[in-house]
Amino acid sequence: MSRNNIHHSNAAPAARPPQPVRHLTQIELARRWRISPRTLERWRWLGQGPRYLKIGGRVVYRLEDVEAFEEEKRQEASR
Repeated sequence: MSRNNIHHSNAAPAARPPQPVRHLTQIELARRWRISPRTLERWRWLGQGPRYLKIGGRVVYRLEDVEAFEEEKRQEASR
């Protein structure tokens, strides 16, 4: 086959599928930070702590929100 007969596709490369969102339960986050799950409950009641979702009566924390909260606290401590 000669070079002039090469077929070029105009199709765009396949896009990567979005990464699944990772969630942590209250217990998992309490273990990660070595704090009591009750502390997380109190923070939610006071409007403190990381953002959370309540799905079907169950509280979960998006890993992205947990990491953002950690970064925010790290910066405050270094001021």
